[in-house]
Amino acid sequence: QAQLVESGGGSAQAGGSLRLTCAATGYSVTTNCMGWFRQVPGKEREVVATIYRGGFNMYLNDSYSVKDRFIISEDNAKNEVYLQMNSLKPEDTAMYYCASRRGYCVTIPGEADFHYWGQGTQVTVSS
Repeated sequence: QAQLVESGGGSAQAGGSLRLTCAATGYSVTTNCMGWFRQVPGKEREVVATIYRGGFNMYLNDSYSVKDRFIISEDNAKNEVYLQMNSLKPEDTAMYYCASRRGYCVTIPGEADFHYWGQGTQVTVSS
């Protein structure tokens, strides 16, 4: 059975960096779509980034102006997915979730497109 475990969240100052890690067991990050979502209280979970086959296909949700700040990547040997977050802003504060969809990534991904979820890791950015 697939299991996704996030780590690397915590507190950071605005302008700082954090690197989130998603470790997958019983499931290949290489041959399936992997993604990062985030959620703030009272709002829906929204996609931040997705990756498929080591970067053959990637998506970054620029609603958060993340294209110049966040990098999604994966390590096939470790079966892990990462979200490198740079130039953090207070509005990046959220619970971040790792998720996976069997097979390829859809063009405009949403929460309903994903089959497996981690428990989440909190990211708090102070000004």
